[in-house]
Amino acid sequence: MKITFVGAGSVVFTQGLLADLFAFPELGGVHIALHDIDGERLSTAERAGRYIARERGVSPRFTAHLDRREALAGADFVINIVQVGMAEATRTDFDVPAAFGVRQTIADTLGVGGIFRALRTFPLLRALGTDIAAVCPDAWLLNYTNPMAMNVQYLTEATGLTRVVGLCHSVYWTMRGLADLVDVPFEEVTYRAAGVNHQAWVLEFTRDGENLYRRLDDVIESDPELRRRVRVDMYRRLGYYPTETSEHSSEYVPWYLHHDSEIERLRIPVGNYLDIVEENTAEYERTRTALAAGEPLTVEGTMEYAPQIIHSMVTGTPRMVYGNVPNRGLIENLPAGGTVEVPCLVDASGVQPTRAGMLPPQLAALNRTYLSMNDLVVKAAVEDEPRHIRHAAMTDAATAAALTVDQIWHLCDEMVRAHGDRLQPSLRVTLG
Repeated sequence: MKITFVGAGSVVFTQGLLADLFAFPELGGVHIALHDIDGERLSTAERAGRYIARERGVSPRFTAHLDRREALAGADFVINIVQVGMAEATRTDFDVPAAFGVRQTIADTLGVGGIFRALRTFPLLRALGTDIAAVCPDAWLLNYTNPMAMNVQYLTEATGLTRVVGLCHSVYWTMRGLADLVDVPFEEVTYRAAGVNHQAWVLEFTRDGENLYRRLDDVIESDPELRRRVRVDMYRRLGYYPTETSEHSSEYVPWYLHHDSEIERLRIPVGNYLDIVEENTAEYERTRTALAAGEPLTVEGTMEYAPQIIHSMVTGTPRMVYGNVPNRGLIENLPAGGTVEVPCLVDASGVQPTRAGMLPPQLAALNRTYLSMNDLVVKAAVEDEPRHIRHAAMTDAATAAALTVDQIWHLCDEMVRAHGDRLQPSLRVTLG
């Protein structure tokens, strides 16, 4: 069996996924093919992978490839963790909007940052889809690259791939955190969530028939500092807890980032992701230095879904994970074809999304705005229509709350200039 990592130079993430994979004895002998366009990072990822394998006591076959198609040939699973443009492009996604007065915290899902992160990723996704169709057409593509929902929709519409699922750990870690808050062992909690990536909702939260939301209400009522979190504020107003951090959640609605008082009240860390980028770069340097010096690495599992999916499909072990997939009747009051996040059953037959039914109307209303923006970004690329980039920014709730329509168009022009040839040629136009 062959597992190909595309973007393996994201060394820290690659290490975590490999640690998870090698925790399963049945996967100890797999072929791990690593691909990246940065030779130094690729070499570091390979050395880190071999170290983790030794620590786990397994003997996989490792190959490293600067050529993507060579890495993909004959793959059974493809894990996409590419970040096009790396730290430089991420800083652009923050700095240019900030000059217009647009505040962002993570900038990888919606908003101006999310739009242009998608647009510079789409050309890679199209090429990746072409390669998969040519050299490993039966492979499952497990996508981690953000913006998750836009990327999965683009892959579905532009490449024709059908074995695609987007993976994110937000539901799992949200539920771990909620279990801790209500002082109930996670293993005893039953939960169900659905919605869109980074804005799904905890629809059921119980233990042995007890509604744990009531316990959560008591905890929140007794802790004023807990009430100073965006997603707690959203939960108290909407009635269902969102499945992503407050930093993420603040960006997808118009209520918080445009107001100084709300940033103070809810302790929103504007520009927070730039610190994460710096730490990721520093962690990569620490890993590279440790490997060169023969020093030990910290080998920790991450509980990510991709290794669990691969194990289930290889061994037939049934599991439930949360996946991002096209909405084909899964959530009835969200647009068909948009990417939704729902529980998925996994076994030897593959990843099988389950129907979530109808979301409460207040939740569906927010998710529909999110998916409408996504759809415009995908259409901009698929239809070679640069005006749809501006339409998407106009539709985005946080951007529209901060800027006039004319400012939005000028901001998009500046972002097009800043990202230059990372975009497909048809979208490299300014519309003033």
